[in-house]
Amino acid sequence: MSLAEETAQPAVVGRAPRTVSPSGKSTGWIIAALAIAVVNLSLLQTLIVPVLSTIAGQLDESVSSVGWALTANLLAAAVFTPIASRLGDVHGRRQVIVGIMLLVITGSLISLFTSSLPLLILARVMQGASYGIFPLAMGVLRDEIAPKKLTMAMSIVAAMLAAGGVVGLVSTGVLTSGGGDYHHPFWIGLGVSLVALVLCWFALPRHKGPDAGGRVDWVGAAVLGVGLVLLLLAISQGHVWGWGSVWTIGALVGGVLVLLGWIQLQRRTAQPLINPTMLARRAVMVPNIAGLLVGFGMFSTFLAVSSFVEIPREIAGFGFSASVLTASALYLLPAGVLGVVLAPVMGRLVNSKGPRVVLLAGGALGFLGFAGLLLMHDSPWQVVLFGSIAQLAVTFGFAALPALLVQAVSPAETGAANSVNSIMRSVGSAVASALTVTLLTGNTNEKTGIPLVDGFIWVMVLGAVAYVAVIVLTLIGLPGRPRAARSLVGRTNLAAEPA
Repeated sequence: MSLAEETAQPAVVGRAPRTVSPSGKSTGWIIAALAIAVVNLSLLQTLIVPVLSTIAGQLDESVSSVGWALTANLLAAAVFTPIASRLGDVHGRRQVIVGIMLLVITGSLISLFTSSLPLLILARVMQGASYGIFPLAMGVLRDEIAPKKLTMAMSIVAAMLAAGGVVGLVSTGVLTSGGGDYHHPFWIGLGVSLVALVLCWFALPRHKGPDAGGRVDWVGAAVLGVGLVLLLLAISQGHVWGWGSVWTIGALVGGVLVLLGWIQLQRRTAQPLINPTMLARRAVMVPNIAGLLVGFGMFSTFLAVSSFVEIPREIAGFGFSASVLTASALYLLPAGVLGVVLAPVMGRLVNSKGPRVVLLAGGALGFLGFAGLLLMHDSPWQVVLFGSIAQLAVTFGFAALPALLVQAVSPAETGAANSVNSIMRSVGSAVASALTVTLLTGNTNEKTGIPLVDGFIWVMVLGAVAYVAVIVLTLIGLPGRPRAARSLVGRTNLAAEPA
């Protein structure tokens, strides 16, 4: 009898056995702890989005300067995520997750009690470390959850990414309604961080994973960080610097060159931060590109819907004159609640039909949502309905992607593969944010300064195109596979299969 089977025996006759992991921890509590931690990271990502102009007013800074509080968080995420994943492989994932949570809590405390923009940006850098939790969570699940339940557990935790983003937007709307203090939303971030810390401290196994060991390639991490920072700076600041400016083009070209050099460096490193050979596999490359597209769709939905409904209809002739609170609670919250409710269903669907089918369904929902917004946006119910469908597509996509990667890589590569996928989602979100801002600010009424409807139309078109690309990419790049639950049982080296 295995250790898991022995531990799972009921202590009292007639009582149902508890489901435990090989380390003796309750799998239900492991999943719950990681789900809350993942909600926290996506909540912190979006928490600040609706109040950038409020922060600018209350700190007497320009909106472009305050925008660095959002950009810094994204840049920190790009640097921290692969390093956190590798540190988890070397020193144990629980230890690294707890360390990240302590860093995030410190950043939240700084955010709450400072009125200095430089300190707020520093706090957002510290909160950006939370992005590293996701690949660590996928690694913990792969170590602790039985193969037949693994895809369901991963899908439940991953689906919380979309839900956390909505929670962040709604929380900010509630706590800053009527022109409230911009500090208030950070109390939500602090509270969720503390809950996640306590749950992870007690629920996660203390031992290192079965593939622990080795060292961290700090040189590779530094080079990768420089390349990603340059690339993301070009994407996130292009609308401020000018897309044709020397700064934007220089950062973009420099980022690409550094990343190409990083690939060559990793090929010559005995224990690389991320194995380039793994990234070149079709079964890994396709989910990564899909992750970028789904990340693009997620932020396009958030920004387009919230901005559209806040347009004063009596002046612009469209929009619904909604407040930040109404935009969040009425137009975004329904899909967030639906995503949380459907998370277990997503897991069962991935387990029974396979992640490829779920990703295709997500692509179809995303296209339907954006196409519906494009054609019908004159009434609030239309925006609520089709905006919710577009948001639900993100839940489908995020639920499917980790399971696709599990099918494509060995257990030792799980963290690294998911860290790259997390970075791709962040890049997609950054592209969506930059393009949305560019399209809306580049199509404004000269007299009122209010965006024209043409800018929103273009955002909806690009969102629909992104999800069509997800469908085509999945059909061509991911041939039909056996059901995920069946394909994982009894297999230890998935990477050995042909891509």
